[in-house]
Amino acid sequence: MTEFAGELRRLRDQRGLSYRQLAALSTVSSSQISDLEKGQRRPTREIAAALDRALDARGRLVARLRTPAPDDVEGEFEALELAQRAAASDVSDTILDRLDGSADRMAMSYATTPPAELLPKVRRHLRYIDQLVAGRMTLQQHRRLLVAGGWLSLLRATLHIDLQQRAAAAAHLSTAAALAAQAEYPEIAAWCLETQSWDHLTRGDYRRAVKLSRHAQAIAPAGGSAIVQATAQEGRAWARLGDHGAMRDALGRVEWMAEHRPTPEHPEHHYQYDPGKMHAYTATTLSWAGDPAAERVAREVLAELEAEGARPRRIASARLDLGLALLSGPQGRPDEAAAEARAAIESGRIVPSNWWRVDELVAGVVESGAPDGRELSERAEAARPGAVD
Repeated sequence: MTEFAGELRRLRDQRGLSYRQLAALSTVSSSQISDLEKGQRRPTREIAAALDRALDARGRLVARLRTPAPDDVEGEFEALELAQRAAASDVSDTILDRLDGSADRMAMSYATTPPAELLPKVRRHLRYIDQLVAGRMTLQQHRRLLVAGGWLSLLRATLHIDLQQRAAAAAHLSTAAALAAQAEYPEIAAWCLETQSWDHLTRGDYRRAVKLSRHAQAIAPAGGSAIVQATAQEGRAWARLGDHGAMRDALGRVEWMAEHRPTPEHPEHHYQYDPGKMHAYTATTLSWAGDPAAERVAREVLAELEAEGARPRRIASARLDLGLALLSGPQGRPDEAAAEARAAIESGRIVPSNWWRVDELVAGVVESGAPDGRELSERAEAARPGAVD
């Protein structure tokens, strides 16, 4: 048990509170508190502060947060450069294997690492690839290097989008697409279009999002992951446009593809479609469409994610889905919607490019006349991510 977990349990026991009672006093759910005490969930500073306030612990929980050791990026590059010097050519298969592994690890850490923290690592690897491009190598090695550069440029563009750095995102998407074309690698090219589709969707340009997602589907390899993600993106855009027929058609295609794909070895990989995501995509799409089934599906998704406990960003998004479903449902329960919005905000896992979803939900709660609407609005404004250089 970690120091944080032990201290949390001691404080809760001292005050005679159950998980449910402590959850009612804070913005942290009872299942999250249980996982924190068991050491099955890593606490964020926001969660620790919320529990400190609820338990009147005067910062004892925040003080017990442990900062994980940073990745030894320089050590990794020392190993790569040693392998390069030992090779007969400037670019060896060993170097390329290690670059592929690094690209995969960064794509797998995307969902759990703040974008501003992951970006420097991606940037460093791209600089290294740039140094290698002019070196001596076979045609096959050159293509592998272009593919690695394409994936990392795509990931870098995605991180810039998350941070709302539009010009940088566009530049690196262009680079990723160019490298994909040179390497004749349509999967990367399709992901570039899908990423553009998502960016336009977050900015409210839904027609453009549909067009880009369809273009991505047209060029994507049939057995790849980009075609599934792009189809899901199309469904989301149709939901925003209010075309429920087209939305249902897209969801049906995603469901069919998900059912006919095995679960990948690393489902957390950002560019490997996880069939388990189908449920989450459906929840988002239905909540955006105001569908009566949205609440049930969103609750199921949230329960699944909380039981798994390893996808904090997806849990926060699921709370926004549930909040919107509660707000727009037939009964319209703004108080419950506000609680979900508050929990998502306090998680600290909403990236800047997704903050519009918080604004949308908070505005709905305020417009409903809910008693805690003003307090929720102030809390959201205080937590709003600032610009990142």
